[in-house]
Amino acid sequence: MIDVVLPCLDEAAALPWVLERMPYGYRPIVVDNGSTDGSARVAEAHGATVVHEPRRGFGAACHTGLMAATARIVCFMDADASLDPRQLPRVAEPVLAGDGDLVLGRRVERRPGPGGGGHGWPAHARAGNAVLAWRLRRGAGIPLRDLGPMRACRREALVALGLADRRFGYPLEMVLRAAAAGWRVTEREVDYLPRAGRSKVTGTVRGTLRAIADMRAVLASHRP
Repeated sequence: MIDVVLPCLDEAAALPWVLERMPYGYRPIVVDNGSTDGSARVAEAHGATVVHEPRRGFGAACHTGLMAATARIVCFMDADASLDPRQLPRVAEPVLAGDGDLVLGRRVERRPGPGGGGHGWPAHARAGNAVLAWRLRRGAGIPLRDLGPMRACRREALVALGLADRRFGYPLEMVLRAAAAGWRVTEREVDYLPRAGRSKVTGTVRGTLRAIADMRAVLASHRP
């Protein structure tokens, strides 16, 4: 069994597609982060384990899901249908095989997404992600092209890293702490689909700038 943490804020429209495509042996843990659209009820109706995190914050939701997980391997992915759960083995199997310690999905844009429409990857968000990945390669020697939200690692090892950020810096802190601990950080290509609805982060320039500010704070606190 592999646990899959899905931080969730108002994703009722996307959850059925996401949960119905969860591979056999992968247990979805939906972390409701204060949804008002009935996301928790939808997740439960589709067989997911639902936990609640009232503190708003992407990192808070991710970490609550990590604490609720019990499997040896844990995956993370967005719940907005921009990533196909059927591709989770692409990031989980290298960890299972001992070929990597933290494996991220490098997003490659594909069309169409679920339902044939939706919102793609905005240019401002794609550019911000590229700059962060470049800084990781140049400043920390971490061979990543994308700070992808689909990822896999060993649960107990991740807990031991002691991640502290509870905002949008959580995914970046995970990579930085893993690399500092000597983990093998790699990536595999996964499809990136037009998501259902507009992202709370990348859907607006303001949201993207807020996420970048959180990540810059994490970078500053982890300088050698």
